Amino acid sequence: MTVERILPTDEAHDLLELATELADRELAPKAVEYEQRAEFPRETLRTLGRAGLLGLPYPEEHGGAAQPYEVYLQVLEILAGRWLAAAEAVSVHTLSCYPVAAFGTDAQRELLPDMIGGELLGAYCLSEPQGGSDAAALTTKAVRDGEEYVVTGTKAWITHAHTADFYNIFCRTGGPGPKGISCLLADRGTPGIAPQAAERTMGLRSSPVAQLVFDEARVSAERLIGGEGKGFTIAMAALDSGRLGIAACAVGLAQAALDYAVEYARERRQFGRAIIDFQGLGFTLADMATQISAARALMLAAARLRDAGRPYSVEAAKAKLFASDVAMRVTTEAVQVLGGAGYVADHPVERYFREAKVLQIVEGTNQIQRMVISRALAKG
Repeated sequence: MTVERILPTDEAHDLLELATELADRELAPKAVEYEQRAEFPRETLRTLGRAGLLGLPYPEEHGGAAQPYEVYLQVLEILAGRWLAAAEAVSVHTLSCYPVAAFGTDAQRELLPDMIGGELLGAYCLSEPQGGSDAAALTTKAVRDGEEYVVTGTKAWITHAHTADFYNIFCRTGGPGPKGISCLLADRGTPGIAPQAAERTMGLRSSPVAQLVFDEARVSAERLIGGEGKGFTIAMAALDSGRLGIAACAVGLAQAALDYAVEYARERRQFGRAIIDFQGLGFTLADMATQISAARALMLAAARLRDAGRPYSVEAAKAKLFASDVAMRVTTEAVQVLGGAGYVADHPVERYFREAKVLQIVEGTNQIQRMVISRALAKG
């Protein structure tokens, strides 16, 4: 179904048209084959970067498009509706550019045109095997040795672990807790950085995740972002934006599942009529459509707060929580609408169902989002 959108400028309309054209041409035809092969679409990401879609929210002086977040998220939603793995890769890469763009030195920002343009792909290395949700307890260490930091430890669930050209490494340079955490920018190929075997995941197989081991990897002190002890602040600021990216991915995936289910229900006939005409199934589709619209509205409300320079952390948590839960419900119902056909790979809804689950986990589990929201309520 057509999504009615209110966009701030004519340029935004053009961007969404470009995103739709590229998604239909470059993403949709490749999704099934790449997912089956568990192949990462690196060249496709370069194509999106050269079209300007990887730097939409960043300033023009750094190679971005200076677009409001509400526009960037709707582009991301369109991409996710064709191929979630590609949209998630865009979201992770955008997140990975944030530390340098927001906190980097002038010298570090000289890298931004290639980063934002997609020639250099990024990875965001925060989670660890024993501390995915408790980021303040991370144990990866970076010890200063002259003009370098020596990094030792293990990161987990790292998207682009094998394909990234640069890594944001959140590591402990000081004492326990958030104040002892710093952020380093390391290049691919740095001796001592070793991606491990890709995890065997339920979905998003063409965007594999893996552990990343640091065995006395040496990173120049000039690659310290924001100063020692600023890493946790950088990480949390980046995650607020990243949660909105995941919300957009969830809305796009849910919309794709609804659109397919509606089309199937219009064509599938039982007892002499289209199954969409049966009230029980029609009402299910109506609920799905309503939930998606609500998720989109919540996501855009949070984005507009961000664009206005107002606090949006709690609203980002609400958007990520609600949109990813909606994606899980809607994709589950889409499988049910198709019945037995929904359970086989001939139809994409079984893939949508498998993919939706990860959106309730990444960028902070939905339990973490509830903690963020409830703590804000407790403070009043």
